[in-house]
Amino acid sequence: MGLAAAHPVRWHDVRVNTYRLIAALGSSFAAGPGIEPIEEAAAMRSSRNYAHQLTTLLGAELVDLTVSGATTANVLDTPQQFSEQLVFPPQADGVPADADVVTITAGGNDLQFAGAMLYTAWLSADPSSPLVPMLGAMFSGGIPFPTEEAVEQATAGLVRVIEKVHTRAPDARILLVDYLTVLDDESVTATPFTAGELAQFLVIQNAIGRVFETAADRTVAELVRASALSVDHALGSAEPWVQPFHQDMMTTAGSFHPNEAGMTAIALELQRVLEA
Repeated sequence: MGLAAAHPVRWHDVRVNTYRLIAALGSSFAAGPGIEPIEEAAAMRSSRNYAHQLTTLLGAELVDLTVSGATTANVLDTPQQFSEQLVFPPQADGVPADADVVTITAGGNDLQFAGAMLYTAWLSADPSSPLVPMLGAMFSGGIPFPTEEAVEQATAGLVRVIEKVHTRAPDARILLVDYLTVLDDESVTATPFTAGELAQFLVIQNAIGRVFETAADRTVAELVRASALSVDHALGSAEPWVQPFHQDMMTTAGSFHPNEAGMTAIALELQRVLEA
């Protein structure tokens, strides 16, 4: 009795980490293009993206299936083909049945958010760049407006991803991590965009937020609002959590994507959610 009183046992002394295996799905906002070191060059996947940092914080193992450029279809059931030799299988097919946590960040490419920003930036900064006609083939109509039909299609795609993940790993917590805030009303000074173009991109950014909110409402996924977490860290802020436009062919893919500080902030928020 005296020994027990002298050495009280506290919960944090005996707590066992129940999150042993994490799987990460998603596009570039999960993969981390432009953040060194790069783990998988073809996928533009960083070993400092939020999933990698989270597994380090939790002492867990990671199956990182994220690929830059992925749509919800690529995560769900459609291979992502870059060339005849380079094909990434549907990401959800790789989710282990015994995963404890699955993170998902996808849907922005369904609304062409990052691609449209990159094209518009290059068109403004260097119209003679070979990237302009290459990217312009996808944006012949200019910056795409997120119609209600397009938003619903992106939402439905994300819902199907969540449902498939839940079927494959029924005991996993599914964390739906939305996009970091890239732009706000003050970002015009920190981007190559005109005020009108910025306004159009803010409409797409808001639509992406709606996609995540609705998908979470329709499924078992838990919404983690990276957008709210980063509302004071858009481009043009004192401490942006996203990369600026890189006018360099070798690094331009990281433009308008999370930087390492942004990925760290998400990882810490996910740790807080999981350990709450």
